[in-house]
Amino acid sequence: MAAPHLDDPIAPDRLQETVLEFPDNRLLIDLCGEFDRNLADIESRVAVQILRRGNQLAVIGEPAARAEAADVLTALYQRLEAGRPVETGDIDRELRMGGPEDDGARDGDQLDMFPTGQVEIKTRKKLVEPRTEAQKAYVRALFENEMAFGIGPAGTGKTYLAVAVGVNMFINGHVDKIILSRPAVEAGEKLGYLPGDMKDKVDPYMQPLYDALNDFLPGKQLAKLIEDKKIEIAPLAFMRGRTLARAFVVLDEAQNATSMQMKMFLTRLGEGSRMVITGDRTQVDLPRGVQSGLKDAERLLNRIPNIAFNYFTARDVVRHPLVAAIIEAYDKDAESA
Repeated sequence: MAAPHLDDPIAPDRLQETVLEFPDNRLLIDLCGEFDRNLADIESRVAVQILRRGNQLAVIGEPAARAEAADVLTALYQRLEAGRPVETGDIDRELRMGGPEDDGARDGDQLDMFPTGQVEIKTRKKLVEPRTEAQKAYVRALFENEMAFGIGPAGTGKTYLAVAVGVNMFINGHVDKIILSRPAVEAGEKLGYLPGDMKDKVDPYMQPLYDALNDFLPGKQLAKLIEDKKIEIAPLAFMRGRTLARAFVVLDEAQNATSMQMKMFLTRLGEGSRMVITGDRTQVDLPRGVQSGLKDAERLLNRIPNIAFNYFTARDVVRHPLVAAIIEAYDKDAESA
């Protein structure tokens, strides 16, 4: 794999110029992006200026910033050489994580998921790659443990990555079905007042799960799998009395499950199944005085083998940058109260 040539002359001015030369001009066009939007993204995030000169990119700025930008550009170019596209999320991941590295992949890793040391999830429609260190640890935990918890604020990819792993395990034959569930907790509007039958009433609660599935499976295939009950999306109350064997089961918004509901759900685990429980402790919609089952589960289960607890913070938010700032503002206000 051809790597770009790096020329970093020494100059007395700290705003020196680092020149990167890229052998394939077609790949360089993809690296820069439409109207150089990829370069503009890197410039704004790293505080450098990037100038294009033929098949070279000149990076101007402080030494540390120049080095970081050069590393990101090199990693993204190598990604293009490997036949993979460069999108906004890939730039974000490289800036957060410093590029792919060998983080201890082993021959015995379940599903042979990490043959190159990179953590990635293959689905029918796209390849999903964690964008923060916490996300990477979370994905590993999902593959390596029979039960895993993902706890943290909205926008950190807890549910999205869990569904992606579920789809991967399903299409590779490691489970026979996917079951996605949420507590149908009424947040301001009574279910009984909503129009339609029970499915119409609960589907709005389940929509984020449908959205995630649509990202990973073709529409017709997804519809067929739901029709054949290979994929089920149902409120938590519908789990009572079931034993879930060879299934990948996700409980989303688990902070809104009561202690009894959480115990009921966790004890549905059957032979050959995996369970993922995701939630945000700061967004409990239960009535005042009702204990969150997620909090109880943390307290009671954190020392049991094969149960992993993974935590996210505002730094792991991968939505709009303002989301992270909003979460941090609310967290600081709660700490000072």
